[in-house]
Amino acid sequence: MTVQKKPQRLQSLDALRGFDMFFIMGGGPLFIALATLFPTPFFQAIAQQMQHVEWHGLSFEDMIFPLFLFIAGISFPFSLEKQRASGMTDSAIYKKIIRRGITLVILGLVYGGILSLDFENQRYASVLGRIGLAWMFAAILFVNTRTITRVWITAGILIGYWLLLAFVPAPDGNGADVFSMEGCLVGYVDRIMLPGHLYLKIHDPEGILSTVPAIATALLGMFTGEFIKLQKKEFTETKKVLYLLVVGLILVVSGVIWNLFFPINKNLWTSSFVCTVGGISMILFALFYYIIDVKGFRGWTLFFTVIGMNSITIYLAQRFINFSFTANSIFGGITKLLPETAQPLMGAVTYIAICWGFLYFLYRQRIFLKV
Repeated sequence: MTVQKKPQRLQSLDALRGFDMFFIMGGGPLFIALATLFPTPFFQAIAQQMQHVEWHGLSFEDMIFPLFLFIAGISFPFSLEKQRASGMTDSAIYKKIIRRGITLVILGLVYGGILSLDFENQRYASVLGRIGLAWMFAAILFVNTRTITRVWITAGILIGYWLLLAFVPAPDGNGADVFSMEGCLVGYVDRIMLPGHLYLKIHDPEGILSTVPAIATALLGMFTGEFIKLQKKEFTETKKVLYLLVVGLILVVSGVIWNLFFPINKNLWTSSFVCTVGGISMILFALFYYIIDVKGFRGWTLFFTVIGMNSITIYLAQRFINFSFTANSIFGGITKLLPETAQPLMGAVTYIAICWGFLYFLYRQRIFLKV
């Protein structure tokens, strides 16, 4: 009788997800506040990375969203293995994939205020919607294709998207640059197909056409998870880390070179953006995986794990729960006693503390929102 090996849980994934969501939970304002208190070139440079670039280019803030999608991709090969080991049929697996994708789209609509019933001013595109759709299509591809086929599909998506945007300008662009907000096909598709409100009035960063290359971001994560799962003797855990670092570096270099022809742009989710942030995400995961899962240094991870295991919860909770009010009610008096330059830092720290305390309570009660 053959005993099936229980699919491993990557503790590094929870920690990396938590590290990523920390910046959604107040990490950005924390570093900006540090630059206010200590206006040195070092802290000011970090603070600048906590803001999105206006159009072309890349900052750390632009990394947060695609890193989350990449991480969602990594986890899928493990969850798929677990589902198949439990005897789930392909039909049941498809239903679960589609249900998760649609649930995230619905949560994105709720986050955007659809329950207010102001449909004219409703924003229908959303971060959660993009994660749901991109992950869903990538997962369906993963279930139905071999690795080499997915490699060609990913390449086809990235190259095809580049050629489409480069050679098909927006019909209403009036001759503007094809990679500009006014002249790109991406914004045109949003204007004619998305009802309600667009985030940037004539363009939406989470619009319809730019969801297609986001599928490639999820697939890059799935390639990573699939590689980590390999049990071949020639791939020791340390070698896996080295391979991921090398491939990640190659992706970054490819993205930077591609940027010369197809600008790195989060709003358009350009192919150069996919390669660059995919490479950085792979390098980050390799480091977390090596430190936590390979070397077993886990003592420092609790702070991030608590966030990572309820990442969707804190994303939604910040929309509907006034954590700032709670932080000010408890710590506002102390904050006012501090020098004016130190008050933003105290405010950022206390906000993070309240959010983390909320998540820690859920963590201790084993309450996790799973979609």
